[in-house]
Amino acid sequence: MTLKDLSGKHMLATQVFGLSIKALVDHLMDMVERRPNPIKKNEIKWVLTVPAIWTDGAKQFMRKCAESAGILSDRLILALEPEAASIFCQYSTAEEQHRIETGTSYMVVDLGGGTADITVHEKMANGKLKELSRADGSNCGGTSVDDRFFQLLVKILGGQLMKFLRDYNLSAYLSLFREFETVKRTIDSIKTDYVNMVVPCSSLEKLCKKFLGEDFTSAIKSSPLKNDIRLCGDKIRINVDRMMKLVIPTIDDIVALMNDVLQRKKASGVTHIMLVGGFAECRLIQDRVNESFPDKTIIVPREAQLSILKGAVLFGHNPDLVKYRVMRFSYGIETSRTFIDKQDDKKYMKLVDGEKLCHKLFAKLVSKNEDVRCGKKIQREFFTSYANQDEIIFKIYISTDENPCHIDEESCKVIGEMRIKLHNPCRAKRYVDVEAVFGNTEIGITAVDRKTRQKITSSFNLV
Repeated sequence: MTLKDLSGKHMLATQVFGLSIKALVDHLMDMVERRPNPIKKNEIKWVLTVPAIWTDGAKQFMRKCAESAGILSDRLILALEPEAASIFCQYSTAEEQHRIETGTSYMVVDLGGGTADITVHEKMANGKLKELSRADGSNCGGTSVDDRFFQLLVKILGGQLMKFLRDYNLSAYLSLFREFETVKRTIDSIKTDYVNMVVPCSSLEKLCKKFLGEDFTSAIKSSPLKNDIRLCGDKIRINVDRMMKLVIPTIDDIVALMNDVLQRKKASGVTHIMLVGGFAECRLIQDRVNESFPDKTIIVPREAQLSILKGAVLFGHNPDLVKYRVMRFSYGIETSRTFIDKQDDKKYMKLVDGEKLCHKLFAKLVSKNEDVRCGKKIQREFFTSYANQDEIIFKIYISTDENPCHIDEESCKVIGEMRIKLHNPCRAKRYVDVEAVFGNTEIGITAVDRKTRQKITSSFNLV
């Protein structure tokens, strides 16, 4: 994936994200280096938060971006955003009216910009957390409302003008959408008929004359939405019903997603719902969730938009706060065994040295929906298949089924490849013990030469 910088040159996505992270790192280091006893970069443990519904490949991508920004791999951990929020709420709710007692099952609804992330947790003894139901989510965060607002402006001003504003007048564009961010959180259909928004009138006035041949006021009056929107000084007044149409579809999607998760057997005991993330501060969402789930205690912590940030700090100090996670997929590797007549499909039969083998079997490591203790280790044996072999390669597969049989089933796909370099290759068969670690925020895989018991150089690349 490539993007363009301001000069029009193409940049890899890893460069864009890496430079963004580096800007944050540099900003922090500039501040701490001014202190009487400055902290060195390699003395800091860095926590990078990601949505729980992201793939393993997406998580590895963000890790590579952070490392390209100068963060050492062993000083970096990834935190899942709804988990970080859940950890923060353990502390914040203890000081507020809603206290989460040990044994309580609760849902965390993380409403960020791009996604809505939902997990179900149980509070264990000593403040530890157990995930009860696999993370779920969708692209129904706050930016889906922003997209509809952008399309509303397109109806008024035209796509060409709005595209120019976004691409070449970024300060005015960001100012417009920062104002909209405030409005969409505070909109109240009961108390008002119109919503007021400050807009960058000077920039819009110039662009209207350039692209439309008329001023900003005339553009509004001649648009199909002239009955719902009007200009008053440096503000536009939008009919509240029109504004509601921008927000309600996203709220519908969020509530439907919450209902889907609550229908699961493992979520049947949920008594509390926590709304966190910036979009959780939207009054319309809070009202709708209260109406839709009257039998649940709804909690919106103070500064909901900062709950993930603060929770990530707590998680960084104590990653063991989460004891169990639920697998979103089944994970496995390809294997083969003796072919069993009248049981195995003949299309999977393969003759090897005169022996009938059933190949392309999905050798399961962990199952979808399985409760896995964080740091669970699973070992598998691999060996060379020919003389002087200097590398062993195997692929990691996932499946949306709990018990897949073959790697070529529709539910299965490759997510990565492990390459194990063998030093001093020889004619004798070499055995390698591979250990996979599940239940953490990232998959960990190491390889050890059975004869020497030394770790072998290996690379694990996810897609």
